[in-house]
Amino acid sequence: MEPQLSAGISLPHEPKRLQPRVSFAIPVYNEASVLPELLRRVGLVLDGLPGGPHEIVLVDDGCSDDSFSILTKSAATDPRIVAVSLSRNFGHQSALSAALDYTTGDVVVVMDGDLQDPPEVVPMMLDEYARGYDVVYAVRTKRKEGWFKRICYASFYRIIAVLADVRLPKGAGDFAVLSRRVVDLMRLSPERHRYLRGLRTWYGFEQKEVVVERSARHSGEAKFNFRRLFGLAFDGIFAFSIIPIRIASLVGLLVVFCSVAFAMYSLYAKLFFDAAEDKSPPGFTALIFAITFLGGMQLLFLGIAGEYIGRIYDEVKRRPHYVVKQVIRKH
Repeated sequence: MEPQLSAGISLPHEPKRLQPRVSFAIPVYNEASVLPELLRRVGLVLDGLPGGPHEIVLVDDGCSDDSFSILTKSAATDPRIVAVSLSRNFGHQSALSAALDYTTGDVVVVMDGDLQDPPEVVPMMLDEYARGYDVVYAVRTKRKEGWFKRICYASFYRIIAVLADVRLPKGAGDFAVLSRRVVDLMRLSPERHRYLRGLRTWYGFEQKEVVVERSARHSGEAKFNFRRLFGLAFDGIFAFSIIPIRIASLVGLLVVFCSVAFAMYSLYAKLFFDAAEDKSPPGFTALIFAITFLGGMQLLFLGIAGEYIGRIYDEVKRRPHYVVKQVIRKH
């Protein structure tokens, strides 16, 4: 009889390394102008790969343009294309999770639909997979975004590298090649606030980075605004670190120490340097500073605690990550 695991899960099967079936998992949100070129370039990459049959799973994350119409027409003529339409916009990580759920290949290529990650480097990444790596992720260089967004990205990667409980690679996005067993493990993760690039690192296995020059958008406008970017950053920090809440305790201890030290100083000054004849209220400036400082710190750490509590509330509701409205594939 096999032993029962009380606090973990067993490893899935060893993935097929030679001539694997390759699946592309691509979330799409209002990319009608990009999709024809995306499908052409990804199709050419699959045409050059041995093995098969390969597939392209594209998830319409509640698009308001003609994206799903293009996917439907493409799926009707190309049996490799699977078009999945969600009932509304659930967000990038949820749409990417849906794409992973519908893949069937031995190895899965995760990428965005804006062609900033060039599909032509996938064969090179698959070569590393064939050497035994379960995760081959792209580290982006020479980003084509504006200077402010580049500063935000660089700052986030440095912050999360310090705070995270696991060592997350700097400059690595969602663009990666994943073995089937890593994909299966990611699908088992029940958390709603998903940070998939962190999960693939947390699971371990052999991982390899590949340096890729990030391209400019093929066309259209970026759909990831600063609100969504900061939301993803918070998901990464709060999902993989409890250091922010620990900092609140440390700051509280520091404030208590400073308060005791200031009280001892005030007592010493009263006993040995009585300034009762001074017309100005003694300690007024220090009192105002202490009140405003402590009030600000309390509000800050209440907000941090609220982030964790709000995420716990979302998790215990156990709602699905996404709702599928329609699936189109050629039989």
